Formats: sequence, C-alpha cells, structure tokens
Amino acid sequence: MFLRLFTLTLLLACALTGAARAEFPERTITLLVSFPPGGLTDIPARILAPEMQQRLGQPVVVENRAGASGITGGSYVVHSPPDGYTLLVSALSEVQNFYYLNVPYNALTDLIPVGKIADGPPLVLIVSAKSQFKSVSELVAFGKANPGKANFATSGVATTPAIAVSQLNSLAGTKFQEVPYKGTGPATTAVVAGDVQASFVFYPSAKGLIDGGKLRVLAVTSVQRMKGLPNVPTMEELGFRGFHHTAFVGLSAPKGTPSAVIAKLNKALNESLKSTAVRDRLESLGMTIPAAPNTADAYGKYMAQEAAYQANLAKLTGHALKK
Repeated sequence: MFLRLFTLTLLLACALTGAARAEFPERTITLLVSFPPGGLTDIPARILAPEMQQRLGQPVVVENRAGASGITGGSYVVHSPPDGYTLLVSALSEVQNFYYLNVPYNALTDLIPVGKIADGPPLVLIVSAKSQFKSVSELVAFGKANPGKANFATSGVATTPAIAVSQLNSLAGTKFQEVPYKGTGPATTAVVAGDVQASFVFYPSAKGLIDGGKLRVLAVTSVQRMKGLPNVPTMEELGFRGFHHTAFVGLSAPKGTPSAVIAKLNKALNESLKSTAVRDRLESLGMTIPAAPNTADAYGKYMAQEAAYQANLAKLTGHALKK
C-alpha cells in the first residue's frame, strides 16, 4: 500500500513539474515581419517587442523574411510549430494578396488572430524633394504625356501601393508603370535616388525622409487630411473619388496554437499598448491604438471584413486573380 501511494505521489510530482516546465513562454518569441526593415509592419513590431518582452519575461525579437509581396514570411509562419513562439506581424497584405496572387495559404483559416497592434496610417504619394513635380496634377500630366516611361515604385506586386497605382491609372487615364521592389524601404530609397518618378508608401516608412527634406508629399489617401501633414491634400479633395487606402497591423499565430497561449499573448499585447511611450511613438507615425476590447476574436472579425472590402476593390481595379 505504501509503495503504491509513493508511486502515485511521485507520478503526480513529475506531472506537476512537467506542467511547470511547459508553462508558456519558456524561450525566445519571434515576431516575424514579411517585409524588409523600415516598412509599415517592421516599425510597429520594433516598438512593441521590448514592451512585450518585459511583460512575458522572455526575449521578444523581430525577424525579417521578405519576398513575394509578403507571402514568403506568411508561409513560414503558417508552417511553423503552433506553440506561440513564432508570430506573424500581420497586416493588410495578408488578406489582400489572396485576391491578386497565388497564395499557398489562407490568412483567415491558416492563421489564428492574436490581436491588433494599430490602425492606420494612410498611404502618401511621394516624389523626390528634387523632383520637378509640385502637385498631383503635374505628375498626372507627365504620366499622360509619357505613357510607358513614367513609373511608380511599389513594395511588391499586389501590395497596397501597387493597387493604388492601378487605381490612379484607372481614374486619371494614365499608364504609370509599376516597378516592384522587395519592400517599402527599398521603394522609398528609389524615389529619393530619382530612379523612379514617384511612389505610394505608408507614412511611417517615409516620415524620416519627409522630415529630413529628402521627399515631398503630394497627397495622402486618408478620408481627411492628416494631423501631421495639415497642408497636404487628400486624393479625394483632388477629385479622385473613393481613393482611400489606410493600413492596420496586428499579430497572428499558426493554426492550432493553444487558446491559453493566444490569451497570454493577447494580454501582453494589450498591456504593452497601454504604455505611454508605445502610444506616443505609434501616434507620431499617424497610427492609432485599437479601441477596446482588442480581443483575438475582434481582430479576426476585422480581418474578415477587410477581406470582403479587398475582394470588391480587386474587382473594381480589374486586377483580381481568377481562382
């Protein structure tokens, strides 16, 4: 009898020890960004990582795996172990790519939402500060006079900037050529260097170069003018009806990640977003903290709504991929 009780006690102790060891997190958590450093998803991830690290008690690092308009990084996370240690810094491209490219996964079914990091910002239409173009009308006139020669840098095929170029061509009657780069950072650099005439980029990616006098902003794609750029008109003001493009950034995990792990990550995310330093830095980039409750379920519903909008936009621009 004593031996039996001793054995049961030993087994229970082992089980408890194993449970303690298995408590999440035990090691480094990776926030995977599927675009190069300096882009829309990269900057918020680097702002967030140290705050989440402080709350989770383990290192939180940012890793960039760029390629194929974000598909390379997304695929990597989808096929990662569903244990919460590899998270995707998800964004508009996750639901957008599905309608334009052959994507080997579905962001709505192969990934689990953790929570939203921020809403916004809009795209800004930029040219080099040394450019001859002082307005969108001048740029459009050049595009009409030089079909096939005027070009826009984009952050990749079927990304929001690329879709914006297609929309501009449709509304303005131009034939601006899209020159795809591996991310917003390289695309922005190409504009500064004068390798291309212009680009649509998300504001955070260009803010430093705008403030530094390297880039000129001709228009923004928000519904209203930006607080940080009060003298810059919206595309809507300039006569381009419905020309609205704003972004969002969040966290997603591989399908099958335990709900308890998702809950712990969501809690750490929301606690991090309460930090004044995080809030101030994101707002300075034209981004806003998501409204409460910022649950995993709420982020999932938002992604589904955005997917429906992108499906309609793909049809309107005439570039939807035939599935």
